[in-house]
Amino acid sequence: MEARANYERRIKWFKEARFGMFIHWGLYALPARHEWVKSRERISNEEYEKYFKHFNPDLYDPREWARMARQAGMRHMVITSKHHEGFCLWDSDLTDYKATNTPARRDLLQPFVDAARAEGLRVGFYYSLLDWHHPEYTPDIHHPMRDNEEFVAQAKGRDMRQYAEYVRGQIRELLIRYGKIDILWCDFSFPGRAYKDMPGKGKADWESEKLVALIRELMPDVLLNNRLDLPGDFVTPEQYQPRTAVQLEGVPVTWEACQTFSGSWGYDRDNLDWKTPDMLVRMLIDGVSKDGNLLLNVGPNARGEFEPRAVQMLEAIGGWMRLHNRSIYGCGPAPFTPPPDCRYTMNTVGDRLYLHIFSWPFKHLYLDGLADKVEYAQFLHDASEVAMRATGGVLSTAPAPGSNTLLLQVPIQKPNVLVPVVEL
Repeated sequence: MEARANYERRIKWFKEARFGMFIHWGLYALPARHEWVKSRERISNEEYEKYFKHFNPDLYDPREWARMARQAGMRHMVITSKHHEGFCLWDSDLTDYKATNTPARRDLLQPFVDAARAEGLRVGFYYSLLDWHHPEYTPDIHHPMRDNEEFVAQAKGRDMRQYAEYVRGQIRELLIRYGKIDILWCDFSFPGRAYKDMPGKGKADWESEKLVALIRELMPDVLLNNRLDLPGDFVTPEQYQPRTAVQLEGVPVTWEACQTFSGSWGYDRDNLDWKTPDMLVRMLIDGVSKDGNLLLNVGPNARGEFEPRAVQMLEAIGGWMRLHNRSIYGCGPAPFTPPPDCRYTMNTVGDRLYLHIFSWPFKHLYLDGLADKVEYAQFLHDASEVAMRATGGVLSTAPAPGSNTLLLQVPIQKPNVLVPVVEL
């Protein structure tokens, strides 16, 4: 078992960064109907081939992606090197189903890696354990051909051991060709989800122990997630916000919630279920207050650009982060209970406490247990003083004397920021 001190050394940057960009990009950007379109619509390999033949992201500029990520306040980027459809963004030696054989005619990962590093961002690769294109991958509950009896019958002789070897070979390529990789995001296991007579898939199918041993041999410091049906370096709540700090068997663990703008990970042209910028900022704050990170997804279109809605979201979040990032970077939970509709974060030194106000109050905020601990209070966005005093029963609604409650007096008008923050 890895020594705790070594784990803390490896994970330190990740817990300080708090905010990253997820990128889901592949052939599914062409149908533009969600990244699971092949499975949802039961599309065969033959029918899906038209997207391979027409994949030509002529406007792909990862330098612009990385610039937008950095300006949004993100510290790392994770891209789908291969999603469930089996298509690879790099020039893999192990398959012909790759970007270099499309009209793109080039490895799309190398310029991404170079661009992220140029902006000072950490680099991560997502790799799908599922593969709906590989000839040895067996049908299951998620496979597009799961209801095609002829296909399922013909697939009886497939060998998942050969597929597991293929996975190890591709992971080896990803870890030896692009320099230091900071995150390896494998996705996903479903051992308990049988369908008809087709079992789910887990660590035995992926040969996860062998895979993890290879990963640790090639890149000991890479951070590995928890979706190989084995414990990882961090856990990955998806599309929900944990109610409390995440624990496994009563022990706190490092976690990073992965979230979308709209409910779709890949480019989904007609999707209107977009979150608002203030909701996304609140999700980031809420996660940090519970000792977690946020990995926020963008699904580029088939020409290789972020759509205008995503750009507007990133710019709005970036505007808030420019003024408030010191309540996020290097911060975590605080040992105090915040007022209703608020969240606390605290820096690691313990000399700054940040009060994030989700619902603007009428004039007063009561901070329990802080009257003898706070020297000064100010809004973070403009460093303007916030009046404060210890309560002593002067107001009819105030706590009784001796309760050590601090009273903040805030303006009637909410400051013109997505979420106001008081620095204490």
